[in-house]
Amino acid sequence: MMQTRRRFLTALSVAGATSLLRTPYVLAAEGVPETTTVRILKLPSICLAPQYVADELLGAEGFTEIGYVDAAGSESSAMAGRGEADFTLEFAAQTIQTIEAGASVTILLGVHVGCYEFFAKDEIRSVNDLRGTTVGVQTRGPAPSTYLTAIAAHIGVDPSHDIHWVTGADGSNPFALFADGKIDAFVAIPPEPQELRARHIGHVLFNSIVDRPWSDYFCCMLTGNREYVRKYPVATKRVLRAILKAADLCASEPERVAQRMVDGGFTARYDYAVEALREVQYDRWREYDPEDTIRYYPLRLYEEGMIKSLPNKIIAENTDWRFFNELKRELKA
Repeated sequence: MMQTRRRFLTALSVAGATSLLRTPYVLAAEGVPETTTVRILKLPSICLAPQYVADELLGAEGFTEIGYVDAAGSESSAMAGRGEADFTLEFAAQTIQTIEAGASVTILLGVHVGCYEFFAKDEIRSVNDLRGTTVGVQTRGPAPSTYLTAIAAHIGVDPSHDIHWVTGADGSNPFALFADGKIDAFVAIPPEPQELRARHIGHVLFNSIVDRPWSDYFCCMLTGNREYVRKYPVATKRVLRAILKAADLCASEPERVAQRMVDGGFTARYDYAVEALREVQYDRWREYDPEDTIRYYPLRLYEEGMIKSLPNKIIAENTDWRFFNELKRELKA
C-alpha cells in the first residue's frame, strides 16, 4: 500500500489544508515520539477503513514500522490487552465486555457512528417477531450478537431463550445460510449489507447508522493497549491524529479510500467498499462526545446482566480523552 511522495501528498491534502499547515508546529511542540513502531489489528470489515488507510499518515507522524496483525475472528480489544497489537477499532459494547473480563486496554476516542444493519426475511416485520427465530452472526466474536442482544432485550425479547444464534463456530457460514433462506435473520457489517442489497435478499429491520438511539452514539471506538498508552503518550497522540485524519479522508474521498483498500487486500469489491464508505458517518467524530457512548452501552449491558460494572467505573479506569480533546481543537474543520 505504499505510494509515491506525490500521490501521498495528494491523498493527504483532502484531510484538511488548515490542519496540515499546523501539523509541523504541533509535532515540534510535542517532541520526538517515544517509539516509531505501531501495530494495528486487522479485521474483515470495511467500516474500519480509517485504520487501514492511515499508514502514510502514520509515516508522516514519524512511525517507521507500521504493522497489521490479523485478528483471526477473535475479540480485537482482548488481543490488544494481551499486547498482541497496540491499537484497534472495535464496537464499543464489545470493548466494554472485554474490559469487564479484565482486558488491559484504554478507550481513546470514537471514530464513526453506525455500521451494523439487521436483515430479516420479509415475514419478520419487527424485533418482536424474532421470538423463536434463528439469527446468524458472521463473526465468532460477540460484537454483532451483543448489538442485537441489547436491542432485543430492550423491548422484552429474551435473546438467550427466544432466539437461536448461528455464529459460524461450527464451521457454517451464517451469511450464506441467510442468503439461501435457511435461517431467518442476519446481523450484517460492511460489506455484507451492500451485498445483500445488491442481491435483493431480505429487508433491513433496523440500521444503526440512522435509527435511534443507536445513531446517537459512536459505534466503533479506538482502543489502545494500556501499557503502550501509558509508556508512549506522544506516540499515542500521533496515532490518534493519523486515524482521525484518515476518517476525514474516508468521508471526503470514499472512492480513493475504497481503491486503496482493494489494492491493499483489505477488501475485494470496490463497488461495495465505495457504498459502505459513503453510508458510514466518518465526518461526525467532532460532534459526538465519546463519554456519552461509554455511559450508554454499559448501562444497557448492566441492565441485562451482561456486565457488573457501571459506567463511572469504566470511564474512570479504562478511558483517556486527553488526546482526543486536544486533537479536536487542533483538527477543527
